Amino acid sequence: MDKPKVYVTWRIPEAALDLLESHCHVTVNPADRALNNDELLAAVRGCDAVLCMLTDDINDAVLAAAGPRCKIFANYAVGYNNIDIASATGRGIYITNTPDVLSAATADLAFALLLAVARRVVEGDGFTRAGKFMGWSPLFMLGREVSGKTMGIIGAGRIGQVMARRARGFDMELLYTATSPKPDFEAATGARYVDKDTLLQEADFVSLHVPLTPATWHLIGERELKLMKQTAILINTARGAVVDEKALVAALIAGEIWGAGLDVFEQEPELEPGLAELGNVAITPHLGSSTVETRTNMGLLAARNILAALRGEKPPNCLNLSARNQ
Repeated sequence: MDKPKVYVTWRIPEAALDLLESHCHVTVNPADRALNNDELLAAVRGCDAVLCMLTDDINDAVLAAAGPRCKIFANYAVGYNNIDIASATGRGIYITNTPDVLSAATADLAFALLLAVARRVVEGDGFTRAGKFMGWSPLFMLGREVSGKTMGIIGAGRIGQVMARRARGFDMELLYTATSPKPDFEAATGARYVDKDTLLQEADFVSLHVPLTPATWHLIGERELKLMKQTAILINTARGAVVDEKALVAALIAGEIWGAGLDVFEQEPELEPGLAELGNVAITPHLGSSTVETRTNMGLLAARNILAALRGEKPPNCLNLSARNQ
């Protein structure tokens, strides 16, 4: 019997590919870039499974091109705003993601950005490398204190809760807002549930941990930025379009907030004009899950989801369990 055919849209860590190849015939995109739509349509035809990236637009046309033998598209990410879930469900195709395994790494990067902006690490590094440092002085390049301040977490899912635990180590007061209160989270961290406006008005640091949905598009815009303290710092490791980047640049230039730490961008990989020139911003190129351990575990989780679906089982991280009942 022929092995099932699996297409992987970008090369991932070898351990995950080895797991797939022990059970399947695996083809991997040979180019070190995202596939365009025509390439993706051609690549997925006749496949039993596809391991896709957050950069792949898995629309109805792509799902249709995969054909009736395709059982699963396993997304190599926790977010899945790049996939037409309704179309996949209607076509009987499972969609999975990679939750949990990247929570710690993403929260670590969010906190690294927070520290970098508050203590002006990026500015200080550039200043020193340029040979401008002439010696210590008492008012030189003052930053903001981190310990004992108030952290506001928008979105208290897995990553948001890990971020809260990081903040506890800095003796921070914790505020959060989510779709509903989370008593277990509150009991574990001492976090206090408030509405979004209250959080924005009271927090010294605002960290975003929500998925990108129609409800969260531009969740932080001009109005929200004006509610924040002038000394506040905004951190976004969620999805770029959760923030109105044009409004953010304007607020940073006007001094309406102290600074921002961004790992994601609204028109990624392009930046809003003016953003890169701002000294009160720390920016990283979507590195939230970018550790050897996490990216390997993401690949293994995606591979296990695929193998489960190919065995006729419901994959463990399925987002549309009713798909095979269509």
